[in-house]
Amino acid sequence: MTTTSNENPLDMDYSGIVKWANDYVEQEKSLGHILTMPAPMLLTTIYARMVVEGSITAGKWVKLACERHLKDLKRSEEDPNYPWVFDEEKAWRPIRFIEKKCHPSKGDFKRLVLQPWQHFFVGSIFGWVNKDTGLRRFREALVFLGRKNGKTTLESGIADYMVGFDGENGPNVYFLANSQKQASILYEEARNMITASPWLSKRFVPNRSEIRFPATNGKIVAMSAEKNNKDGENLHFGVFDEIHEYEDYTLINVMKRSRGTRKQPLIVYITTAGYVLDGPLIDFIDQGHDTLKNYDQNVNERTFYYLASLDDKKEIDDPNMWVKANPNFGLMEIADMVNDFKSDRRSPKEYADWVTKQFNIFAETDEMSFITPEILEKNDRSIDIDDLRDRDCIGGYDLSDTEDFTSACLEFPLDDGGVFILEHSWIPKKRYERDKNPERIRAWERAGEVTIIPGEFVDYSYVLDWFKEQSEKYNILQINYDPAKALRLNKELEEAGFTTEKVRQGFFTLGGPMQNFKELLLDGKVVFNNQSMFKWYLNNVRLRRDRNDNWLPTKTSMSRKIDGFAAALDAHVSMIDMLVEPDSGGATSTFISFR
Repeated sequence: MTTTSNENPLDMDYSGIVKWANDYVEQEKSLGHILTMPAPMLLTTIYARMVVEGSITAGKWVKLACERHLKDLKRSEEDPNYPWVFDEEKAWRPIRFIEKKCHPSKGDFKRLVLQPWQHFFVGSIFGWVNKDTGLRRFREALVFLGRKNGKTTLESGIADYMVGFDGENGPNVYFLANSQKQASILYEEARNMITASPWLSKRFVPNRSEIRFPATNGKIVAMSAEKNNKDGENLHFGVFDEIHEYEDYTLINVMKRSRGTRKQPLIVYITTAGYVLDGPLIDFIDQGHDTLKNYDQNVNERTFYYLASLDDKKEIDDPNMWVKANPNFGLMEIADMVNDFKSDRRSPKEYADWVTKQFNIFAETDEMSFITPEILEKNDRSIDIDDLRDRDCIGGYDLSDTEDFTSACLEFPLDDGGVFILEHSWIPKKRYERDKNPERIRAWERAGEVTIIPGEFVDYSYVLDWFKEQSEKYNILQINYDPAKALRLNKELEEAGFTTEKVRQGFFTLGGPMQNFKELLLDGKVVFNNQSMFKWYLNNVRLRRDRNDNWLPTKTSMSRKIDGFAAALDAHVSMIDMLVEPDSGGATSTFISFR
């Protein structure tokens, strides 16, 4: 909600910013949005109501999470078949423990005071239980918020509670991170919190490599993706830190599988946004959005989501909105933060870091990325593919190397001026086995987006057979190809009755179609039915400027392929003539390489 002045703090001098910040904090305290002493009651539901009513400023996804809580409460009261109930005592217990027994290990604070948003998070994951068994509803939770919002302290307090006071015998608690160094930071905070509390230090044995709780035979340890043998961990509680750095699911899957013998295990992911746009975090965020915006579909009843971010990049220039991504904003050094941003925003690199890490908006690493998450989100339409039967289309394929990814696609013109992309890929089993994220490829395989071929290389007859199969359903006018490695397959396609056309890999041929394809993406007119693998291909395309000032596509790294995009762009060379008038202007013959 709006605070004390109509003038934007970013337009003020230092003295004005300090006054604005002080007035902001005082107003938030008076409204109960900032607590200086522990609340005398549980605030989980109160916070949810205040957010939904608009008295607490929050982003779209936090509002939907609060609506979800309130709707769940109503269902638990009115629907006898609804399996969950909110137990305020169970929600309140870990909050009281953290505030009464845990002491801060750094700073000038004498005690921990959980803020209303933390009541909502902690109260939700512990308070929602099965009404018959009393066991926790949520098995996982994703907390997505800007940096410096007290996540390390909160993680440590919950871990101390889970290892000794959750009623579990022999609980194993893990701090999990991409690197051992980051996992150790969390571990050290938990250990320091224990040594700072006389009550906890009498009951815990904090050693260098593990924190033991003899009364329950429990332990807290730090673990990272760097550890080789992670089997047999038998997790009761695990907290994953900064999963925006994760490129694969290896550590996550190991810990998920280790929950088998526990009655109510809990995994919490706490993170900011990041630059890895094809890792687990993006999947989790997508799942969270799907769950929260489609409440009636009960998409994922056993995962809790708190997704705090700015709703629009325009809000970056209004510090009154920064609380949307930073629920602890009122406890920060606000004046210094505003002044730092005023200075840093002049540097594109520093500005990008603020956008991603403080405002929780996913951003590419530099200005030369072909597509942004915002653009990709515009192209999330789906259509019934059966409606395309017998429709005209253009084919394209990119063979790449036989021992790597190979892709083929059909591109259909749509009645609204957009296009539909039907794409499929192949990968040899040997290449799949050495991929750093084989679980992702298996998921694509289950979705029918990729075929894993036995052996060490891609037999191009699979591509030929795919086009033959599609030709029975659609009218393939022409198949475009890069002639570099396609001579044999092209001959076989022609013998099968297809019309084929070479697409020279130069700016003269591809520059215009690439620009048009980007314009279609900007307009939200590229439909691919949210195929995860094609989305990955698009995310991997980066642009670099050549000596003639032309933008050329290339891969972001050797492990991030763009073959599906290359196949689609080859097809789009002919598709553009079906959508717009060809450009008669000249162009320089500057070559593009997708290799």
